[in-house]
Amino acid sequence: MRFLTWLVTNAVALAVAAWFIDGIRFTGSTETSEKIVPLLVVALILGVITSFVKPVLQILSIPFIIVTLGLFLLVINAVVLMLTGWLAGQLDVDFEVTGFWPAVGGAVVITIVTWIVDALIGSDERR
Repeated sequence: MRFLTWLVTNAVALAVAAWFIDGIRFTGSTETSEKIVPLLVVALILGVITSFVKPVLQILSIPFIIVTLGLFLLVINAVVLMLTGWLAGQLDVDFEVTGFWPAVGGAVVITIVTWIVDALIGSDERR
């Protein structure tokens, strides 16, 4: 159940980011029903990258994070989103992030939406 909640949370956050940010988009068909599978695949890719690559980037960036009082974490989140877009392209999933600034905006939107969805769904400990 926890995996499903995590996947849905990532998918909702990605969908909202693609809706609000110009440089983040699901290419291909315009039908919403045909975008659900790519959305779930990209959510899975984002989750895997967040689980394995992001901690390494954070450890390597500790001096920058301290000097910028944590703002460099936004850059790391943007890089993770850009890496997700690149990897999705390599796997022929119709998702793209067109540049650094759209990735920064997407990282902010994804973070906020994830907080909201987690607050609405609730964590496993509260159930």
